[in-house]
Formats: sequence, C-alpha cells, structure tokens
Amino acid sequence: MTFEQVNKLVVRTDISPGGEVIARRGAMLGYSGGVTFRPISGAGGVGGMVGRAMSGESVAMMVAEGQGEAMYGFQGKHVTIVDLANETLTAEADRLLAHHAHLQTSVEMIGQGGIRQAVRGAATGQGLFTTKVTGSGSVALLSHGGTFEIAVNGETVGVDPQAYVGHVGPLQVDLKASVGFRDVVGRGSGEAFQLHVSGHGRVLIQASEEKF
Repeated sequence: MTFEQVNKLVVRTDISPGGEVIARRGAMLGYSGGVTFRPISGAGGVGGMVGRAMSGESVAMMVAEGQGEAMYGFQGKHVTIVDLANETLTAEADRLLAHHAHLQTSVEMIGQGGIRQAVRGAATGQGLFTTKVTGSGSVALLSHGGTFEIAVNGETVGVDPQAYVGHVGPLQVDLKASVGFRDVVGRGSGEAFQLHVSGHGRVLIQASEEKF
C-alpha cells in the first residue's frame, strides 16, 4: 500500500480494513467508496498513540477507515511521498500530512535530544516536537516548493535550517553557528546557522527557505 502523487499538491491512497490512513484533520480533499473519517482521541484504538502524542503539538489528526479511496492536501503546500523500507523517518511534527496507520509513530520534544537540540528549535524557528515514523510503508510530508533528497554516506552535509524537512535513517543533526563581526553588523552572508547532517541515510530538503 502506498500513496500516489496526483499532482504536486495532492496525493491519493486506497483505504481498506487493516489499511487505515492517519492524516491531519482538514487535509482530506475528496474520497470515493465507503470511507468514513473520525477524529483521533487519546483513547486507544487505531491511531490512539499518535493522537495522544500529536495533541501536544496542536496538530489535530483524523483516521480514514472503511473501503475506498481518499485524496489529501493541505493549504496548497507541496506534498512529497517518502517510502520507508523498515526505516525511520524523522521530521518536524507539523510537516506530517498523512501516513498509513500500521506504521509506528512517536513524538518527542526536541529538548530530549540535549541542549543543542533545544537551541536548534529556538534558533531555526522550527517546532519543539519531532515526529518519528518507523516501519515499511509510505508517509506524505508537506513543504514549501517541493523537496529533494541528498544521500549521506559517512560524510557531513550542510543544510540551511529553514530548508530542512527531515531525514531517513540514523543520522545525527547538529546546529552549527558561524556568527562573526560581519554578521553582527548586518554585512554577513545571512547564513549564520547551519545544520550539519552526518551518518548514513538521506536528508530531505525543501526548495525554499520560507519558514513553515
């Protein structure tokens, strides 16, 4: 089961018993067949865990059940499909558009990763929560201008903090500051902060520095 790209802004997927889909509330654009939608509460059941976790980020979620097809998009933002093969995707919580319910999902505070991660959230304007999606299946992510991937194979890749969308695999993401006198007086390059990504995996970057 996977998502299908309708266009740059919309994805489509089949819904079936055992093939439920969890998405942002308000992201469903259209459906066919006997599909029903319900909000996810903190009570258990399909999506219960992610519903409890995402509630801390004020991202209301819903689950699509039944038999049919549904299409998703959100506020005219670009949608990227990420296929996981027994892998873990890490992304900011508000980037998550939809995913299949059999994938394991958890949400943690950036601060749990140490002071550098807490500073990263404050300095880059990104959210205080990070979503981890694990397993084999598809995830639909939101971005400004679409995304591209860079493979990381043991080297370090630099990424603009505002362009960072997420990463797949056991990558280390550290905030590096390069603030000098020229930056302080407003004559620097404007790239005072960079994310240094290292390890083995792939990093997702949006084609824009617009804050999400």
